[in-house]
Amino acid sequence: MKKSIYKIGTLVLAIVLTTMSCSKLEDFGSTNVNPAATNKPITSALLTNVLSGFGDLANMRVTALYCQYFSETQYPDVSNYSANTASPMGTYSGYLYDLQNIIITNTAEDTKATAALNGANANQIAIARILKAFIFQRMTDRWGDIPYSQALKGDPNVAFDTQESIYKDLLKELTEAVAQVTAGAPIKGDIAYNGDMTKWKKLANSMRMIMALRLSKKYPGASDYAATQFKAALNDPAGSIATNADNFKLEYPGSAFKNPFYNMYDGRKDYGESETMTTLLNSLGSDARQAVFGATSSGAATTKGVPYGRARTFIDPWTGQNPDYAYVFAPAYRTQTSPIFIVKASTILLSRAEAADRGWTSESTATLYTAGINASFEQWGLALPPAAYFANANIALGAAGTNLPQIAKQAYVAYFPDGCSGWANWRRTGIPALTPAPDATNNPKVIPRRFMYGTSDYTLAKAGVEAAVARLAGGDKMDSKVWWDQ
Repeated sequence: MKKSIYKIGTLVLAIVLTTMSCSKLEDFGSTNVNPAATNKPITSALLTNVLSGFGDLANMRVTALYCQYFSETQYPDVSNYSANTASPMGTYSGYLYDLQNIIITNTAEDTKATAALNGANANQIAIARILKAFIFQRMTDRWGDIPYSQALKGDPNVAFDTQESIYKDLLKELTEAVAQVTAGAPIKGDIAYNGDMTKWKKLANSMRMIMALRLSKKYPGASDYAATQFKAALNDPAGSIATNADNFKLEYPGSAFKNPFYNMYDGRKDYGESETMTTLLNSLGSDARQAVFGATSSGAATTKGVPYGRARTFIDPWTGQNPDYAYVFAPAYRTQTSPIFIVKASTILLSRAEAADRGWTSESTATLYTAGINASFEQWGLALPPAAYFANANIALGAAGTNLPQIAKQAYVAYFPDGCSGWANWRRTGIPALTPAPDATNNPKVIPRRFMYGTSDYTLAKAGVEAAVARLAGGDKMDSKVWWDQ
């Protein structure tokens, strides 16, 4: 972990006059100014910098391979479960420090007046807290125990907090962030919601529901901690994401800032839509979302997914013999300017359907289930599925309390291509039933349940990481389970 409190070396967006209101990446012109070069960071630029990277944060390719959304077509190391020792520390010296600087600059007496030129101090702080919670959740979901309470203070030899304490504090942070929102000057630099604080509050409550449901293994009962937290978020007067108009998404202007899936095929072809996904969609009555999720290199329709987890000696000849295999996304959905959906109505509605089926709430499972599926189709610009779709034996609901297989399967599809969420939800539910890579190289040959800590972590944060490993059943291995997965 770096000691500098400013991000250095990653993407630094251009900055213009702080009096301008910025709602899109291109609003920032072309003059490069490094926020690290001033004692008074321009908070609108820091916010844009963080949000501009959320497309990659939300759709990590490693996790998309672990949950079998994608298959590797040339160098199948990750999908064959080679040792993953990616340290979490780089995120602290990047996006998290930017967000912490937004909070500091809007709080300190000598800087908050200047920061207020970019929007109400309290609202900037609330947005930063929400985004920090998003990043920290995805980090702890991948590694388990990570630095949290002592992080972002410039000390690389930091303690690792338990995942339980992190989750509970993140829920508190999101609750307080919603309550903190106030009237005031509009937020600048917000390329997600253009400063609309009503939507930020809906996002925070939606994240609270996702986090609470993530804890269903630890707290399954209708009166337990997870259900109580879920209901508190659901019943918050600020509401939650229930229509695609409120989706948390990032729209790219193209040019220097391109959709990550456009970049995936910009001169390379290392990934394809997995056969796991195409087979599942076919079992759902030839689900129309296949026309979005995959197409041939020329854009022609195909249902031919790439075999998952095969050695290079198999997959190289296979792709040569099957040029009509599915690339990830049809070309129309991975243009330079295609949006990335990060938190969306479909998955929030399906989460509510699951909570209802568990008896956590009194809402209608069937109504929410149908609404969630419809929102997923609508999000991609597809016609809503007909009644025959919902009558499919793999889709139709049964008696109350028995519908997790159908709901979780639809959530798996709706999360695509968000590997972080898809992998986490699969670990929590075991749905759909995924088969480990046939040519897996790990021992035992099972689908990874977590990332291992990086080699550098054992040097820079030796005491902290060793304490975290001692708490981890099975040790620092990919098949060990994080706290909420046990």
